[in-house]
Amino acid sequence: MFGLFRKKPLANPFVQQDDPQTFRVRVRTRPHGEVVELRFTKSAHIGMDDAGAYLFRKVVVSPQHFDRGELTVRFGPRYDVTATEGQNLDFVPVSEWT
Repeated sequence: MFGLFRKKPLANPFVQQDDPQTFRVRVRTRPHGEVVELRFTKSAHIGMDDAGAYLFRKVVVSPQHFDRGELTVRFGPRYDVTATEGQNLDFVPVSEWT
């Protein structure tokens, strides 16, 4: 009953939720195509913006070529992913992870 018939939000193709507190995302840098995986949690890494929405923002530096980029993952009030944005990065879909 308690949420039994509530629609579950559609999963984002780029962000995987490992458990109720932890998320993972993989990005590919544009200059050299290096893949970097990031793991982040609700309590330690996700904050609020000025409008009151939840977001995770991180500067990414690839380990081999030191390519720089920035990613932003936006969340709704129930921590469902609403948008992903990347500068100098491309998101790797979860379906391509091995």
